[in-house]
Amino acid sequence: MEVVRTIDLCKSYGTGAIKIDALKEVNLSIKQGEFVAVVGPSGSGKSTLLHLLGGVDRPSAGKVVIDGMDIYQLNEKELAIFRRRKVGFVFQFYNLIPVLTAEENITLPILLDRKKINTNYIKELLDILGLQQRRHHLPAELSGGQQQRVSIGRALAYKPAIILADEPTGNLDSKNSKEIIDLLKLSVKKYHQTLIIITHDLAIASQADRVITIEDGMIVQDEVMGA
Repeated sequence: MEVVRTIDLCKSYGTGAIKIDALKEVNLSIKQGEFVAVVGPSGSGKSTLLHLLGGVDRPSAGKVVIDGMDIYQLNEKELAIFRRRKVGFVFQFYNLIPVLTAEENITLPILLDRKKINTNYIKELLDILGLQQRRHHLPAELSGGQQQRVSIGRALAYKPAIILADEPTGNLDSKNSKEIIDLLKLSVKKYHQTLIIITHDLAIASQADRVITIEDGMIVQDEVMGA
């Protein structure tokens, strides 16, 4: 089942002589449960694509359809709710709230929505992430790998349709990097979510179901791995 589609997606910055076309008529379809790696040189448009898929920025032209919803037909309030419920973000910098514990950071999206927390599911997440013994610790009391695990838990807390990860292992050593990628792959398998990850690490990209290469704002290659 298709969960993400872009139609002639464009994003430009500036006007006239200083206009920069960050994305140029990108057409993309991603199925539920796929692990997709997006690669390409710096400035190629990878992060711009991820931000548009996540509803963080608005396109200059074209559409983004997630779970059957044309997300840029929503107003700002509706879009914020959609992001919270349907999209899980994992960034290179963990973006945790320093005064909240690991568990509180994970459940924050649910609390912001004033929804009841599924304590059994959160316990399951904490167990999978190896954070059960660290659930009451503040971010400053956690290692970098543990903080990234918390950010993954936060991304998974609402059982989103897609997880968008922008260089999620960029600040981690090789051991922690492998563990983080293994956790993200597990979430795809266990919860049938779709994972789209930006990475410069070809070893990570090689583990994906598909590798999409972007150059100069355009998809230049879309390869199914193992095909």
